[in-house]
Amino acid sequence: MHSQVSPHAVLSPAHRIAADLDARLGDPLDEAAGPFSYKSIVEAEERDELPAGAVETVRAWGFPDYLVPCHLGGRLASLEELFFVTRGISRRSLTVAVMYGSGLLAVNPVWLWGDPRQQKTVAEGVLDGDLACFGVSEADHGSDVMSCEARADADTGSDTGSGAGDLVLTGTKWPVGNATRGRFVTAYAKTGPRDFSLILVDKQDLADGTWSVLPPVRTVGLRGHDLSGIVFEGARVPAECVIGRPGSGLVQTLKTLQITRTAIAALSIGTMDAVVRIGMEYARQRTLYGAGIYQIPVIRDHLVKAHLDLLIAECVAVPVARTLTVAPGRLSLWSSIVKYFVPVQGEEVVASIGAVLAARGYLREGVAHGVFQKLQRDHAIASIFEGTTHVNLANVAAQLPFLVHDQPRAEAEASGELLADLFCWTRTPPEWRPDGRLLQLTNEGQDEIGRQYETTVETLLATARVFAAPDVAADLAELVTRIGDLRSELNAQVRADPSDTTSAEALRRAQRHCEIHAMVSCMLTWIHNHAAFGGSFADGAWLVLCLQRLLQRAQPDTPLSEQYLAPLESVMFRSFGEGEWFSLLSLADG
Repeated sequence: MHSQVSPHAVLSPAHRIAADLDARLGDPLDEAAGPFSYKSIVEAEERDELPAGAVETVRAWGFPDYLVPCHLGGRLASLEELFFVTRGISRRSLTVAVMYGSGLLAVNPVWLWGDPRQQKTVAEGVLDGDLACFGVSEADHGSDVMSCEARADADTGSDTGSGAGDLVLTGTKWPVGNATRGRFVTAYAKTGPRDFSLILVDKQDLADGTWSVLPPVRTVGLRGHDLSGIVFEGARVPAECVIGRPGSGLVQTLKTLQITRTAIAALSIGTMDAVVRIGMEYARQRTLYGAGIYQIPVIRDHLVKAHLDLLIAECVAVPVARTLTVAPGRLSLWSSIVKYFVPVQGEEVVASIGAVLAARGYLREGVAHGVFQKLQRDHAIASIFEGTTHVNLANVAAQLPFLVHDQPRAEAEASGELLADLFCWTRTPPEWRPDGRLLQLTNEGQDEIGRQYETTVETLLATARVFAAPDVAADLAELVTRIGDLRSELNAQVRADPSDTTSAEALRRAQRHCEIHAMVSCMLTWIHNHAAFGGSFADGAWLVLCLQRLLQRAQPDTPLSEQYLAPLESVMFRSFGEGEWFSLLSLADG
């Protein structure tokens, strides 16, 4: 990771932390990069294992510290930091990133609702290297958590002599990440006729014979990841192991998923970075018809668009990662937008680079030691984790009728600082002090990114007239008019039938809303950073290209402006040559 920015622009700490980890892990294309070289990763994949020394390497660097909030002894100051370091690991090995991601999902309820004893026990364990797992899924019910069969029944202790008030946990959770290797289990269980609770289980405290693990599940990707299950057979746990208020497990689960949905975008962006790099490497090596294949128009088109998709994903995901500490009540909607949009983009980028590699992408050896096929298989999980693509679109669709009116100008002006906190790279998000009460099940009609479209466009055009080249300003004016027409059409459709939130057409409208959200996020990223960052970032040409690329989703015949591509391609090749992340920050260099 690398950037050269204005001496007056100080990036938030997340960038420095991620750069430090990136330097520690080395260049994955370099065979000498140890357990995080693509060579080691692919060889371990063939054995269904993690690379020898990989977990020890990230532990020695201190990755587990970023799973524990600062006030509990860790280094997790904001989700932005965890997002960036997860991206750094994911451009090498999604399997290692998912191992810790499964642990994050499990421990977040403890940080959000746990009592001091629970928090201390789990924090000490995680900092010492212990893993955790989230036992929610059941084989017969999948995401239908209301049909949960696992039970935690009150026990009087009369037959065993154990303390009255204990809970007896019985049931099977499957499939569960880290179920075998994990010490802690956050188990979702029925505690009343219609009540469900989250129960913190420490395997070290369970009596022998009251629990067991199921065999590993064989998967298409993420080979070497501990995906298995756990069976409780009359496992007795103290009543104080319930996390938070008994009976609140369903709400706690839904709120917890908002955080990990956002974090999953880091898996996708890391994967995009990896496959674009592999595509660039192949384009550099491969010669056909007497010239390098980058000169073939369709190859160039694939690589340029993939790079733009990665930049768009950054604009969409990073502000929502900051939302956890800036405006946690907005995560219900925005986390679902990110969870739908970024993994879908990731899938498209992987497919596009597969077209660049052609037959070589199908091989388990050769280009980048054959890691592409592993990345392709591993990334497929991103759209499934923490609610599938359709589940997240359904959440957006359910809230859309409350979002189709612009905020009054007075409210929009009052929200300016919030947007700056979300989008300005030189602002450091507030430190996270977990409090589950701050998370909401819906946004209640609040959406400062989407509902302030008119105000954002006015600011964008006024700023572009002063700071951008005349042709860039003119192109932006034309683009926002087209985007505004799309938005008006969408809002009219929603208003015409606000009760329809579940049909296939409603999900299509939700998809269009996510696309427009991405467009506005790109605009806000330029608005809030152009003054601090120079180079081709400040001139705004990249913004024109990103908006054109996004418009291609609704209007496929939208062309990319050829006159703006040369600076972008220059940055692409320099980032590749110097081993930098592909990132908007690289545009600030030149």
